[in-house]
Amino acid sequence: MAELASGILHIPKARRLPSRRAALVLAVASVALLVGVVVAGRVLEPAAMATDFTQKNLPPSLVHPFGTDWMGRDMLARTLAGLSLSVLVGLGAAGASSLIALVLGSVAALGGRRADAAVSWLIDLMMGIPHIVLLILISFALGKGFWGVTIGVALTHWPSLTRVVRAEILQCRQSGFVAAARKLGATPVQIALRHMVPFVLPQFLVGLILMFPHAILHEAALTFLGFGLPPEQPAIGIILSESMTYLSAGLWWLAVFPGLALIAAVMLFDAVGSSVRRLVDPTSAQE
Repeated sequence: MAELASGILHIPKARRLPSRRAALVLAVASVALLVGVVVAGRVLEPAAMATDFTQKNLPPSLVHPFGTDWMGRDMLARTLAGLSLSVLVGLGAAGASSLIALVLGSVAALGGRRADAAVSWLIDLMMGIPHIVLLILISFALGKGFWGVTIGVALTHWPSLTRVVRAEILQCRQSGFVAAARKLGATPVQIALRHMVPFVLPQFLVGLILMFPHAILHEAALTFLGFGLPPEQPAIGIILSESMTYLSAGLWWLAVFPGLALIAAVMLFDAVGSSVRRLVDPTSAQE
């Protein structure tokens, strides 16, 4: 019995992919899937708008995997086209919002007490207003549509990342290597490029990636409420809003598949963000 236990204890563990390599594979695969969705959506946009009243209200089948709607439009093509549009809006809005966060975070950390107090007050003001209400007001004031939604999302998603950037820059300024660089005669520009940018960039990149799913969900919510993209565009929010009328008639596929596709896209962005966070985390460098 003792020999058996000894043998079991000495069985080598199954080889598995290292944590950082697995994170890299997951990030690349997720990005490839998202790029494929965007490309497929752009290619299938004409098919998403094509109507055929002889094929209306068909349930999911091999010919129409996501079924068809009340105008005979293929729901798979409409879902991919809408998801592609939502991803593009999210990318533009998240990119612009991250730049705002970088500028304001840098001003707060490097501009002195008054600048820090002003930026902090602005962050508290933005976070104190109900998010969806502010989104509706900005989008409506800008005439809704693609640019109204994109600018609205961009102007409301920067506060959290601004706080992260500010904290990272303040931590870097107080570090020993920055103090040593100053004593060695390094200029502020050299310190910023050689020390602060590499120190802040990993957290900024992770925050930028994790901002994408929030931007996509808020774009879909804004469009669902009627304050976003126009009805003629096959956006996910419009598809879900229109499907509400037909759920009581048993056309469940009009809402289920687009909703699942939206959740899948958000989870892919979350997987990319989690993987990048693991890759830039110094504690996982030896994994």
